Amino acid sequence: MSTATRGTGTTYREAMREALREALRSDERVFLMGEDVGRYGGCFGVSLGLLEEFGPDRVRDTPLSESAFVGAGIGAALAGMRPVVEIMTVNFSLLALDQILNNAATLLHMSGGQLPVPLVIRMTTGAGRQLAAQHSHSLESFYAHIPGIRVLAPATLEDARHVLAPALADPDPVVIFEHGSLYNAAGELGPAAGPVGLDRAAIRRPGTDISLITYGGSLPKALAAADELAADGIDAEVVDLRTLRPLDGTTLAVSVGRTHRAVVVDEAWRTGSIAAEVSARIAEESFYELDAPVERVCSAEVPIPYARQLEEAALPQTADIVAAAHRAVD
Repeated sequence: MSTATRGTGTTYREAMREALREALRSDERVFLMGEDVGRYGGCFGVSLGLLEEFGPDRVRDTPLSESAFVGAGIGAALAGMRPVVEIMTVNFSLLALDQILNNAATLLHMSGGQLPVPLVIRMTTGAGRQLAAQHSHSLESFYAHIPGIRVLAPATLEDARHVLAPALADPDPVVIFEHGSLYNAAGELGPAAGPVGLDRAAIRRPGTDISLITYGGSLPKALAAADELAADGIDAEVVDLRTLRPLDGTTLAVSVGRTHRAVVVDEAWRTGSIAAEVSARIAEESFYELDAPVERVCSAEVPIPYARQLEEAALPQTADIVAAAHRAVD
């Protein structure tokens, strides 16, 4: 896995941009659409320069109507295109939830297999940037609840660079969540890295004493917690879920079977979260492997505050993960 330092090497943002560039070059059916993806270069700068390279037919600015342009993406996918739709933030995606749930996710089923919807939807998620309650929530569990779509959360440079190609090749709709705190993360992107599997979680750090299970923007915090725990003589394994639907229960079971303890880290609210689902899976499938109750580290059940110190207090932090791991081990 690439290091997540800032200011050197390839950034997560650049890795995503190169993935888009490769997709646009390799398949004339691929096009990008969304608010400000063209002249402005994307709200977070991911598509900067693509309009000049590929033109307005392939990089399309849309009106401020998530329902309209996601619906247009669904129509284009039904017509044989391979659209990549960008929604600025996950909060705004709720305006298109009807299109995603009642159309994109269900058309293949309702048509008896005649109408696949090969659509990719990208959106920024997560907090930590003082954008307050309208732009900071982690609503991945809303989408992971829906049959008929695949939900991805790339957390490393390699995944950011190589997850798009298999997503575009998937006949079903794919939703990709990009945590806003990761865009500036930088490191060396291995030249030998290639398309990533969409069905398996990844062991980012092997260990024997406890499993730290997480995804997206919480992965760097879990890895930092593992470093601190190592100094305390606790060998923590870090599991990156990567795919939130379908969850890779096999990797979870194998990891918990090895460590016999688990901490699930999720920036979403505790109630009804991905952490809740993972904890339930562990209880159902690995109960007799556990030597301690599953710990969960989630955000406070409040709208994400604007003030820096309140935002930090509301979010899972490395110290919270370390404390949860100590409770499970001790």
